[in-house]
Amino acid sequence: MGIMVCFCSRYWSVILPLAAAAVLAASWGRELNPAVAGLVAVWLIGAVLSAVHHAETVAHRVGEPFGSLILAVAVTIIEVGLIVTLMVSSGEKAASLARDTVFAAVMITCNGIFGLSLLVGALRRRVAVFNAEGTGAALATVATLATLSLVLPTFTTSEPGPVFSASQLIFAAVASLVLYGVFVMVQTIRHPDDFLPVEDALAEAEDEHDEPPTRQQALLSLGLLLVALIGVVGLAKVVSPNIESGIAAAGLPQSAVGVVIALLVLLPETIAAVRAARRERMQISLNLALGSAMASIGLTIPAIALASIWIEGPLMLGLGATQMVLLALTVVVGALTVVPGRATLLQGCVHLVLFSAFVFLAVSP
Repeated sequence: MGIMVCFCSRYWSVILPLAAAAVLAASWGRELNPAVAGLVAVWLIGAVLSAVHHAETVAHRVGEPFGSLILAVAVTIIEVGLIVTLMVSSGEKAASLARDTVFAAVMITCNGIFGLSLLVGALRRRVAVFNAEGTGAALATVATLATLSLVLPTFTTSEPGPVFSASQLIFAAVASLVLYGVFVMVQTIRHPDDFLPVEDALAEAEDEHDEPPTRQQALLSLGLLLVALIGVVGLAKVVSPNIESGIAAAGLPQSAVGVVIALLVLLPETIAAVRAARRERMQISLNLALGSAMASIGLTIPAIALASIWIEGPLMLGLGATQMVLLALTVVVGALTVVPGRATLLQGCVHLVLFSAFVFLAVSP
């Protein structure tokens, strides 16, 4: 028994992704009762924890800013697949699912993860210090992508309702891809120093005692990361009918489904960002938060534009008045937080209050 416990504690990061994939294969396409759905949720959490572990292993091998980019892009690609799958299978009932999920992802990352990281960093060192140039550029890109993709459809007149015409959707998709591609180039090639921790010398001194993984270990972790993320998003889809029925039974609006799905999918990034903040790598936390928001819009909108060929019914992307107020307040407060390049626990609490307001208004509009 003791040998088995030792084996599991040593190889848990390998066992959990494979077990989650097996649970996904066994439960895919089946209707689950609440008890079974609860067990599936347990494996979902295990897949989240293993995804964070393997993402950190890969990040340690490739270094920053590539490390935080890997997790953000990997999660978002699979998130896009989940959104498209749900929209194709649900038809007109999912007309606003992409909007709700993407907006939820922006609020979760720019307020929830952002605020939690600042709060943890400020509690550790009284003042959370980060690189204002890179963080400001990321926030500006997120604000532009969100406005082009989620705000403008409410005011365009080519089509009735908060939807784009075909040409407008193509323009938004191309603009999103261009902006995201340019940002990745700037972050990784042109100006990578803007996205590295301000206290990089201290971080390097701390990392000297921790040998980076070998190439084989990094490749294994990369493969297991993808398996874990597939497990996270796939199991989230498996339990989504139970989520929808639970939300309907509670009398909550349909938009709450997108919020719950976004919370589940973004759990790996949340844990990774908080752990980076606890290790006084504040810039890595903010890279994860804003990079996830940017990837969520920059990759989802083009994918939805392509999938709209097969999706029947309208594609509602425009936000309502309440959501636009929250988005505008998030951008303004975020800019005021980023400009000084340092923040106290007050700024962290402000962002967390905004996140709380978003969640409350999502369930009680």
